[in-house]
Amino acid sequence: MTTLTDPPKESFRLSMLIYDTRYRSMTIQAVAMIGFMLAAAWLINNTIVNLNTLGKPIDFGFLSEPSSYDINQRLLDYNSRDTHLRASLLGLLNTLVVAVLGCITATILGVLIGVLRLSKNWLVSRIMTVYVEMFRNVPVLLWIVLAMAILIESLPAPRAFRGEDATASMSFFDTIAVTNRGVYVPEVLFSRSLGDVHFLGTSSFRFDVSLDLIAFLIVLGASIFAVRKVTARAARIQEETGERPKTLWLNIGIIVVPTAILFAALGFHLGYPELKGFNFSGGTHLRNSLIALWLALSLYTAAFIAEIVRGGILAISKGQTEAAGALGLRPGKIMRLVILPQALRVIIPPLISNYLNLTKNSSLAIAVGYMDITGTLGGITMNQTGRELECVLMLMACYLIISLSISSVMNWYNNRVKLVER
Repeated sequence: MTTLTDPPKESFRLSMLIYDTRYRSMTIQAVAMIGFMLAAAWLINNTIVNLNTLGKPIDFGFLSEPSSYDINQRLLDYNSRDTHLRASLLGLLNTLVVAVLGCITATILGVLIGVLRLSKNWLVSRIMTVYVEMFRNVPVLLWIVLAMAILIESLPAPRAFRGEDATASMSFFDTIAVTNRGVYVPEVLFSRSLGDVHFLGTSSFRFDVSLDLIAFLIVLGASIFAVRKVTARAARIQEETGERPKTLWLNIGIIVVPTAILFAALGFHLGYPELKGFNFSGGTHLRNSLIALWLALSLYTAAFIAEIVRGGILAISKGQTEAAGALGLRPGKIMRLVILPQALRVIIPPLISNYLNLTKNSSLAIAVGYMDITGTLGGITMNQTGRELECVLMLMACYLIISLSISSVMNWYNNRVKLVER
């Protein structure tokens, strides 16, 4: 009788790390990682040694020193005696403001222009084509400078609003003043404000957050949660009965009513801008530098988003449009309910890159005097303190964190809208 036995297992030998395909790839990766870490360690050590030799060891203590400069556009209280850290925080907030406003505006314009480029109206489609080609092929820096020049040269000076012979007047029932120094809009005020909460309470590193803002965010978050529950209930009823309850006005009420109650409890009122002396006072001042940067980045990025949207729409089979039309849907609803939702899986990935580009292009704000993180930490603070390496490292970390945050949010949304394979 013959018995079969398993062949003896081959013992491990060091030569297998090179000649055995099962281990070779891991060996190469390990060697490459060790080489990279050694090169990085040598570079860091060489930098530290050279800085110590020059008498400039790496030190972030300068962040607690007085900044001694002003920031013209800011969201929080600030004066020139505040620290460089607080000045950098104000610059970071200014960067985030431009990035958020620019991404929202560019997305709205880009979607509209991308859809209109596919219009059957020859004139409309050609106008949109000219817009796209014009903005895509001119550097964004030139558009920023041009927008700033137009705002300064074409808008009236504050003195034009004065006296009986005034050549300019305020808009929207005398509540908004558009001047060559910026736009003055009503300011949100609360007569029964909850005050501020202080984090990192030292004078060098103080950070204040409005309790009114926190209360508003809590109410808004609870309202959004309730809207999601109502929408989920309507979807469940539709699956069971085939009829979907109307939820539009209910959802609007859930959002508006709690917010209105909160504002009434806080004593909400508006502070209007008024002409006093040679300039307007009161209200919120949106400087021309902010508006020019916002408009230029939005219009420039919208041209790229329009092409992404157009490509995503063209990627959808024409049969989808024909089938929706056969069901009696109008062209507007076909685009909104059938084509665009399917095109999102093609649109979202390149859209992320354009959001990142807009955020990084906001560093050109220094060309028009807008004090973003590059103008504060990477500009005046670096020049005053002479801490080039520390400032550049912090600046790179800020943009890296912002970019990774945008990528994470958009990738999460991309996973939500992608098709699920069965």
